[in-house]
Amino acid sequence: MRLGIHLAEFPAEGGPEGIAPGLAAVADAVEEAGISWLSAMDHYFQMDNMYPVENPMLEGYTTLGYLASRTSTVRLGLLVTGVTYRHPGLLAKIVTTLDVLSGGRATLGIGAAWYEREHRALGVPYPPLAERFERLEEAVRICLQMWDPEHNGPFEGRHYALAETLCSPLPVSRPHPPVLIGGGGEHKTLRLVAGYADACNLFASTPAEVAHKLEVLRGHCEALGRDPATIEKTAIYAGPLLQEGDVDGFVAAMAEYARLGIGTVMVVPPAERQPEWIARNAAPAAARLAELPGA
Repeated sequence: MRLGIHLAEFPAEGGPEGIAPGLAAVADAVEEAGISWLSAMDHYFQMDNMYPVENPMLEGYTTLGYLASRTSTVRLGLLVTGVTYRHPGLLAKIVTTLDVLSGGRATLGIGAAWYEREHRALGVPYPPLAERFERLEEAVRICLQMWDPEHNGPFEGRHYALAETLCSPLPVSRPHPPVLIGGGGEHKTLRLVAGYADACNLFASTPAEVAHKLEVLRGHCEALGRDPATIEKTAIYAGPLLQEGDVDGFVAAMAEYARLGIGTVMVVPPAERQPEWIARNAAPAAARLAELPGA
């Protein structure tokens, strides 16, 4: 099992000018620790159901571009881009640029979007949920077509129409940057994972719940004639064990998920002294997770 770091907060020690040095230190700590994944939020505002909405929130792909310049091995992605945030053709171009400039380390993490307040605040359309899922499927299809060198023609969908899907340069990743669809919705999200994605991302709520979600995913794969083993299974863990420094307890808990087939687990560092926390807690956890037997 691999360990990933997911950034949900962007401490501004000393004001906004302190954010970039803090991110640089996080990037250095992540690579020093041998961590395989580094992701950030993709929101306009900080999430008001978790933190004060006025807290700093950076634009996601600009942040990943900065992190790409500070790293050389870690895979980079957003967890996850709301389909409403960027036009799919532009999104494919942005992810391609990140992939090219990072040497093939970009992942497209995408979902149906949920945070209505930030949409209304900045005047971004926020369609009903059913339409957002329709747009999600079309957006993934557009990105895959943009990354297909044999198919530069038009795309005609219900919500998006592109006269050309030319993407030059093409991504460094072959055949394209991995597509990760986030969420555990059993009727729509996991069906889209089975149909289009290279990876899923679930909440590590309980092993029983994750086992159930993976069984649902297997069912969708069977219906579509896809081998579920071709989908990377990832999860985000928000529990207190590693946050509080209980590396033994964290590794023991993650062993249950590894046995289910979860290959990467992402954790969120605390807001304060993130690089030190990564070196003290995440680095030894990463080394021990790598020794866990998988499914």
